[in-house]
Amino acid sequence: MNTVKLIGNVGKEVNVREFESGKMATFSLATNETYTNRNKELIKNTTWHNVVAWGKTAIVCEQLLSKGKFVSIEGKLNYRSYENKEGKTVNVTEIVAKNVEEVQL
Repeated sequence: MNTVKLIGNVGKEVNVREFESGKMATFSLATNETYTNRNKELIKNTTWHNVVAWGKTAIVCEQLLSKGKFVSIEGKLNYRSYENKEGKTVNVTEIVAKNVEEVQL
């Protein structure tokens, strides 16, 4: 089973594109992890994720999300690759969102 749930902050405004088959939304999400190392120092680690949403989920993202908003995303991991203009293979890891909700603190 390929399932991912992330809770974090939207890193930039949502980019929405429209196709004949519907809409696609892309944005970045920052998740934070805090822990204490063996020297008793507090370490904060931020990880950035690329998120893509299609169809009705893309419409929800377009209407709900803005930079800095705290959200929960459920979806799946997707790995793909493509060849860039220089002929080099570029590997991409992204989250394909199925459900996006604002989180209230």
